[in-house]
Formats: sequence, C-alpha cells, structure tokens
Amino acid sequence: MKLNYGIIGTGMMGCEHIRNLKKIPDVNIVAIADPNERSRKWAKQTCENQFKPKLYEDYKELLMQQDIDVVVIASPNHTHIEIMRELFKTDKHVLLEKPMCTNLSDGMEVLEGSKKHKGIVWIGLEYRFMSPIQSLISHVDKIGNIKMLSIREHRFPFLEKVDNWNRFNENTGGTLVEKCCHFFDLMNLMIPSKPIKIYASGGQDVNHLEEKYEGKTPDIIDNSFVLIDYEEGQRAMLDLCMFAEAGKYEQEIVLTGDCGKLETHIPGNELLLTNRKKHSYKTIEIKDDTRVKEVGFHHGASYIEHLELIECIKNKNQPLVDCQKGFDSIAIGLAAQKSIETGEPVHLNNFL
Repeated sequence: MKLNYGIIGTGMMGCEHIRNLKKIPDVNIVAIADPNERSRKWAKQTCENQFKPKLYEDYKELLMQQDIDVVVIASPNHTHIEIMRELFKTDKHVLLEKPMCTNLSDGMEVLEGSKKHKGIVWIGLEYRFMSPIQSLISHVDKIGNIKMLSIREHRFPFLEKVDNWNRFNENTGGTLVEKCCHFFDLMNLMIPSKPIKIYASGGQDVNHLEEKYEGKTPDIIDNSFVLIDYEEGQRAMLDLCMFAEAGKYEQEIVLTGDCGKLETHIPGNELLLTNRKKHSYKTIEIKDDTRVKEVGFHHGASYIEHLELIECIKNKNQPLVDCQKGFDSIAIGLAAQKSIETGEPVHLNNFL
C-alpha cells in the first residue's frame, strides 16, 4: 500500500517532514503548498530527485488534488484553523503539527470536527516517541504510585521563522502553547489523572527585546515556572528558560513515585532508577529505536511518529495522538499564559 502525501507549509518543520518521509518505504510526496516562494524552493530541493511534487502557492489547490491520501500541515500556528476547516471538507488523513490551534475556541472546533471526519486526524506531539521518554515510561511500574513530575527545558531562544511569525503571541498562542504543549502532553501521558489547576510565573526578560517588526516589539515570554495540580493529588512542574543554551542537556525529566524515582536527560542514553526501600539506584542504558532511519531535529521521534501514523492508516486504527490529546496540551498552555497575565491560579473547569 503506497501512500501519497501533500505537505502544507514548507519552512523548517515542513522540510523536516520531507526528510523523514524520504527514508520511509512506499511513500510518495505528490504536492507541496506554501505562499512563500523561497519555502517552496527549499521543499523542492529537499525532495531532490526522489519526489516530483506539484507546487502550489494556495493550499486549497493542494487539498483539491484527488490522489493525496495524507496531508501534513506544518504552517504557522495561527493558520491551522483555516486549513483544517478546508481539510474537513475532504476525506484525507492529516498530521497536524503542534500546537493544534492557538486558542480554545479554535481547538474545540478542530476537536469536534475530527469526530466526524472520515480520515485520521493526528496531532504532531512527537516528543512522546523519543527513546528516553519511551524508556522512562516502560519503567514506571517500578516506582510505585506516581506523585510528582518535573520537566526542565533550558535551551536557546526561538529560531527565526519565515516572516518572523513566531515572535508574537497572536500568531503562536504564546510560548507555553507553541513550545511547551509538548511537555504538557508528556505530563498528561505519564500522570494517570486529569489536570485541574495551573499556576504560572514567567516573563520576557532577555530575548527579542531589541527587535522590531513593522513597529512592534515581540511579546513572547522567554522563561517560566508552571505548576499543575492533578485530580488525584499528583503535581507536575515545568521549568523553562530560553536563554540558557550551551548546557550539557536540553531537557531533564524526573518522575517520582512513593517507592522510587526515574530520571533521564535529552540528549542522553541513560535512565536512572532509584529504589527507596533498598536505598539504592541503578543506571539503565537507553537503546535507540532501531526503526529510526532519520534522526532529524527530534532525536528520531518525528520518524517514529510517521511510522506509527502509517500503521494506523493501514490497519484502520484510532490515532495514538488524537485531537483530545492535542486540545488538552494547549489548554494547559493557555491556562498557564492566563495565570502569568493575572497572577492568579487558573482552575481548568472554569477556564474551558
């Protein structure tokens, strides 16, 4: 079974998807759409001689192409809702890049639309497929009842994107949506309960302060602490700093239960398992997923994401990362942004 793909949005992530799809058998990219000529050229160059896609300036023309089975939407965040409205008029499968939308009403519209759509709607939250994350999850039963989860990301500032769209909250949903929906998805994946209350403190203290675009200064935050209370008493914390490049690790994850603790780092190939009763710890080697043929920007996770999506399509299974998971990840991010604005905790049952 050969699958024909169309790619909408061919900036950095769109071309990343093309590089991954080039390494997967029985895949053909038959169409590319981007309003930016330079981005279309990047995509064509990335395809090399392997694919001969039709090039469109208007994504609606791509969606009308009858031979496309799967659409990858990797356009700027604020364009997702418009494209999804048009895609829902077709029966095509779709991988919608994270975050699924930039606000709650658009996210709910996509969530409801996905329930009626004949094709699979998959949200691009690929961090859950990283080998360190998969290894940590496979050892969760060894630490007892989960009580706390801490995720630290100390990294470089946001990269420059086409037309600098990622410098403003109105386009991205805010840093805690654009970047951190990945981490909120991991928290919901690892903690067997529902988030109920979010408190966050953060600001824009270092990055982009001297930049101007059409007279406007960027307003995206560059650091934050986010605390999340879960329904059954668990707690999670995100420690984000985007002016902390050149460290040994970009992400550090600590999952603590009443019997022990799991720690891992990204990049890294070790998992630390602590046993409280034995007052001991051991280091477990994290083995790379042998299926990965393209490491890319996310340690092979995007490649595995595509394999899993293809498996769902071929076997007519439900998506592993569906719109509910996508919506839940942006809801926490938007609540955290609101908490920063107001200085107050946000209760999700009142916020949604």
